[in-house]
Amino acid sequence: MSMPPTTTSPTVRADRLVALLDERELDALLVTDLVNVRYLTGYTGSNGVALVGEHLRCFVTDFRYVVQAEQQVHGFERRVGEQDLLDDAVAALPDGDLRLGIEDQHMSVRTYERLRRALPDSVEPVPAGGAVERLREVKDADEVTRIRAAAELADAALERTLAGGLAGRRERDVALALEQEMRRLGAERASFDTIVASGAHGALPHAVPRDAEIPRDCLVTIDWGAQLDGYCSDCTRTFAVGEPGERAREVYALVLRAQLAGLDAVRAGVSGRDADAAARELIEAAGYGERFGHGLGHGVGLEIHEAPRLSRTSDATLAAGQVVTVEPGVYLPGELGVRIEDLVVVTDGGCERLNGLPKDLTQVG
Repeated sequence: MSMPPTTTSPTVRADRLVALLDERELDALLVTDLVNVRYLTGYTGSNGVALVGEHLRCFVTDFRYVVQAEQQVHGFERRVGEQDLLDDAVAALPDGDLRLGIEDQHMSVRTYERLRRALPDSVEPVPAGGAVERLREVKDADEVTRIRAAAELADAALERTLAGGLAGRRERDVALALEQEMRRLGAERASFDTIVASGAHGALPHAVPRDAEIPRDCLVTIDWGAQLDGYCSDCTRTFAVGEPGERAREVYALVLRAQLAGLDAVRAGVSGRDADAAARELIEAAGYGERFGHGLGHGVGLEIHEAPRLSRTSDATLAAGQVVTVEPGVYLPGELGVRIEDLVVVTDGGCERLNGLPKDLTQVG
């Protein structure tokens, strides 16, 4: 399969960002979103900003993170400022006329106004949101390895949790046990709030686990993920507790066919809209089109929801190295819900699954 380089250094990432800034006629970018700061510099603390331009590589943090920055940030000039950091970032800008990109989608109006007042007249702040996120869409092989490790950890945690059965356990207790297992296995945290939804509660795509006990003879949807070394995983499986009934089995079989069709459609060069359609058309043909209201999938990386999107309205074109979910579902209010989700890396010839749990309807006691 075609993949980006094994690892991408901060210097290379900054150079690629400069190329994007040139397209937008920007001289530099002030990076304030901490996820983007981490991607560019390796810094994992809670207060830091980066400045990137053709001849500008500067990272600023405060006294609390000096040692951490020395350990993590390389290829950037490191500066220590006050806790607010904006004045210190402005002081690091070169003299002369400058078009400075700002991450407007991450910056509050108050912070922007404060920044604008601090900038000299020679510096023009320009909205430039999405530049770093565009780079983050395509993962290098090292990033894929980290996401795969998070997915494998999450799989192992669920298997341990299911060993205790599901019937009679409260949804909240199962979710908590699963998150604790992920932590025991080395995860930093769950990559999002775990979903455990049984019976009719499964008809809520983003159901919140309840104190209710899981009954017998129903379906249970579990949507979970682990964050490991900064990178997230995401997976959903729907299980049978006892005998869920013929209708539940029919819906499950339909969603599984749709999910496999979606997986078959995912490859470099395919649009997010077409990948979504491959799964959606099967569900619509079965008469459940109105019960599949969300998109087929989304990107995953340092954040649980990233570009690209796989949906009816997506204008994205998939590229080798992107990591996306494929997760169709059918939700019948008052009755049941089924969602099946895999995490895959896009390749030129198709996609490679990063999680490994089986997808046939599995009965759990």
